[in-house]
Amino acid sequence: MNPSRDIGRLLEIMAALRTPETGCPWDLAQNFSTIAPYTLEEGYEVADAIARDDLADLKDELGDLLLQVVFHARMAEEQGAFDFGAVLIRRHPHVFADETSRTPRAVEGLWERIKAKEKATNKADQTGALAGIPVGLPALSRALKLQMKASKVGFDWNDPRAVLRKIREEADEIEAELDRPEMNRAATAGEVGDLLFAVVNLARHLDADPEAVLRQTNLKFERRFAAIERALAAQGKAPQQASLAEMDALWNEAKAAE
Repeated sequence: MNPSRDIGRLLEIMAALRTPETGCPWDLAQNFSTIAPYTLEEGYEVADAIARDDLADLKDELGDLLLQVVFHARMAEEQGAFDFGAVLIRRHPHVFADETSRTPRAVEGLWERIKAKEKATNKADQTGALAGIPVGLPALSRALKLQMKASKVGFDWNDPRAVLRKIREEADEIEAELDRPEMNRAATAGEVGDLLFAVVNLARHLDADPEAVLRQTNLKFERRFAAIERALAAQGKAPQQASLAEMDALWNEAKAAE
């Protein structure tokens, strides 16, 4: 297999699909906004294959994600903005140009300088210390990025225990809302959001990616719940026929067995 030839063929196919009159009507009708949800979905599927350590599936999902990159690059090329070849080069001058970055940290710093320079030339961009974080990111990831940027200008705690105290404070505020004679659901939901934001902050202080650790917890929940279902099935029962106490006991058994 020749990667250069294969990439070239992929670019040719996308160009053909986007050619007016002879291309695919569906592909021609798309724009950056309509394709973006598919790009996010493919990114999640890549992350899922990695989490499952399924390299065969990862190969397929990376192909699907690459197709998304090619699609966006083709639309940009049609507008005279950039082409596929510029996608990597712009962020890697230490490889393709005269910049020199010998360590991962130095490369990260170079990326930040490049992005800051790009944003400085775009007057439509938001300004301020928190500028440049896409609104469309998953909420946990965006919260993490907001906190990281705020930390760079000194708005941060130095001790994870202080963050833990903030979590307890937010939990107390939720309890106070629940104790009201007539609970305000919108206000309570807002307090839950504050609690989630504080939990993301704690994960950051522990050098843990909140998206990654929550994915692992989701898998753990699925695994233990499946154990409950198997145990109940052995008794000739479905979860709907079991009490919460029964399922809780089976949950503890599944947890102890891990």
